[in-house]
Amino acid sequence: MIPEVKRNEVINKLPKHLLQYVRDQHYERYSPIDQAVWRYVMHKNISYLPKVAHPSYLKGLSITGISSEWIPSMYGMNRILKKIGWAAVTVDGYIPTAAFMEFQAYNVLVIAQDIRRIEHIEYTPAPDILHEAAGHAPILANPEYAEYLRRLGQIGCRAISSNIEIELYQAVRHLAMIKESPQSTKKQIATAQEKVNQVQSHMGKASEMSQIKNLHWWTVEYGLIGNLKNPKIYGAGLLSSIGESKSCLKKTVKKYPYDLNAADQNFDITKPQPQLFVTPDFAHLSYVLEEYADRMALRTGGAAGIRKLIGSNQLGTIEYNTGIQVSGLFKHIWVDEYHNPIYFQTKGPTALAFQQKELIAHSTAHHPHGFGSPIGKLKNINIPIEKMSPYDLHAYKIREGNFTRLQFEGGITVEGNLITGKRTLNGNIILISFKNCTVAHRGNILFSPKDGVYHMAVGMKISSAFAGPADDDSFDLIDHTLSETHPVPSTPERDALMELYQEVRDMRKNKKINPKRIHQIRKMIIKDHPKDWLLKKELQELLIYSRTAHSS
Repeated sequence: MIPEVKRNEVINKLPKHLLQYVRDQHYERYSPIDQAVWRYVMHKNISYLPKVAHPSYLKGLSITGISSEWIPSMYGMNRILKKIGWAAVTVDGYIPTAAFMEFQAYNVLVIAQDIRRIEHIEYTPAPDILHEAAGHAPILANPEYAEYLRRLGQIGCRAISSNIEIELYQAVRHLAMIKESPQSTKKQIATAQEKVNQVQSHMGKASEMSQIKNLHWWTVEYGLIGNLKNPKIYGAGLLSSIGESKSCLKKTVKKYPYDLNAADQNFDITKPQPQLFVTPDFAHLSYVLEEYADRMALRTGGAAGIRKLIGSNQLGTIEYNTGIQVSGLFKHIWVDEYHNPIYFQTKGPTALAFQQKELIAHSTAHHPHGFGSPIGKLKNINIPIEKMSPYDLHAYKIREGNFTRLQFEGGITVEGNLITGKRTLNGNIILISFKNCTVAHRGNILFSPKDGVYHMAVGMKISSAFAGPADDDSFDLIDHTLSETHPVPSTPERDALMELYQEVRDMRKNKKINPKRIHQIRKMIIKDHPKDWLLKKELQELLIYSRTAHSS
């Protein structure tokens, strides 16, 4: 079910399966304490980051209009981000990596609406608005970096994952929520952490998605730029962490040149990183990304690509060299003696498409029980089927209404009464349909007349294999349940503290500072709220401001 959210031109352009993660920001829910947390972290960062951050960050803070005084609203951010070709939406904390990447492909920055609690003010493993808005958004003002982020999203959302990674995502998401919830017990946190550890210990060989996540982490989240001896910070995880933005530049944290090795370097979100990668410039990020993409099934296809989809046990797509695309759950592959794919089979609902648009009469309703088709060249015939003209088809007795027997080099035979075919605008055949059809591989029946009409995809090879459907509308992809937020419980003591935070905030906002009242509030904090330290700092700032204003 897609949540009800306030629509704008940004949200309206997103596909339905991404809309399920978007939720309204509900700005009024940010408490005076939340605003003080934002202000404290931002003031700390702004006073320190000019020394260590890439110049694009500070310039971006100005361009994006992110204030150090108050939590930004999505309305205000979108109004300004629109000028640099980007937008922002609030989401439900952790979302699946593929969805996160796809938002980026649409030039949309996802921002967790929650903000860290005072207890985790220096760093939180859970996504929060400080990390997303103050960390990610400003760097987008650099066009070269923004294009890298878009391409990373575009390529990343097509990366094939393993089945266990879904389990890990759910475990990590639960752990982050548990850690940020004020009601959680130490036992609950320990149990959630143990679940993450257990899943991680059974991950096996790294999938494409796992490696893309590593590249994302060591650049977008924890990237350094410049030279190894004196790098600058550009990663959002470092920019939004008071503690790690300082410790990361120490010699105890190893620095390596950023290259493809980063794809194999895993990370732990709950601990400071023992090593970081340094890119010489933003252009180099795109170079490494394209280098990695050349290794992905997205670009290599073939039997290896189909096997990756089978191993993932998740919705994926293969694309023939002719452009016809088959989307579904891939079940089996047949190969020849040279390990080239000669036939594949999906299970369950399957859809056919061309150039990301579902073919008419080839939806999941038309292929509810799977789809199989040969791959390759006809035996003893030099012309590929897709290139055959009407004259060629006639010469090889491949004619509508006639009984036709096709024998492929890999040993697949297709025989039956040819009904019709589909061609692209440039004349290439991409699909042939038969009735009374039998498909076999060396005596083993793969499709029989009782199975109905046989539709054969046409192409010499599989040029691409990737995660997700070719056409988003071919499948029901709405399966995300929004999590409940965990506000700090209301108590008389907390409500009283909240009122004091609001009073101090109003003093600053209205520039009506009452030193006598400030001293009264300070005494109340010491007496009634001895563990609170942030409001004391706010009061101290106001007193200094008051004295400076009075002396001037």
